[in-house]
Amino acid sequence: MTNMKSIVSPLRAFAVLALLGLAPQLQGCVEMAVVGAGAAVMAADDRRSVGAQAEDKDIGLRAESRINDRFGEKVHINVNSYNRNALLTGEAPDLATKADIERIVREIPNVRGVVNEIQIAGVSSYSARGNDSYLTSKVKARFIDSNSGISANDVKVVTESGVVYLLGLVTRKEAEAAVEIARTTGGVQKVVRVFEYIEPPAK
Repeated sequence: MTNMKSIVSPLRAFAVLALLGLAPQLQGCVEMAVVGAGAAVMAADDRRSVGAQAEDKDIGLRAESRINDRFGEKVHINVNSYNRNALLTGEAPDLATKADIERIVREIPNVRGVVNEIQIAGVSSYSARGNDSYLTSKVKARFIDSNSGISANDVKVVTESGVVYLLGLVTRKEAEAAVEIARTTGGVQKVVRVFEYIEPPAK
């Protein structure tokens, strides 16, 4: 007669191994769920409508895709849309290309306006772009450390060649505070406002 204990033990070992094999996948599912919940909270805390947030993302993706299809590596362009207003930064070889890029972005559905800050210059180096990312992080960190009440959802920070661009739906008091923090951050050469102003909430 077959010993049942000898059969159960291998089955138990197999089940444990199977669960261990699934652990990373299950962990990934949990992490994705947490990230999704965090994104939902951020979206709810944003002063833009949910529709505007989705359209801003779509504008950025479409614009950069069309610019890349047209010009490839001849240009370096960043498109940041906030409340359907597109900020263009980066480098183009000449004024004609700069104007063409603006026209491409203006033709994208739902774009309300374009702020064209593209510089006529050679394509920036990766080290320069890395420094810009670092400056953006420094400004955002100082928003938090300053206890100014400025939310990363309300003020978007974009840095290009040491110049910090601030976008968002803000009160004038919030705008002044954000500009002062960015202006006094080490390494920042200049601050450009690309705000839309709103009235402070009624007390």
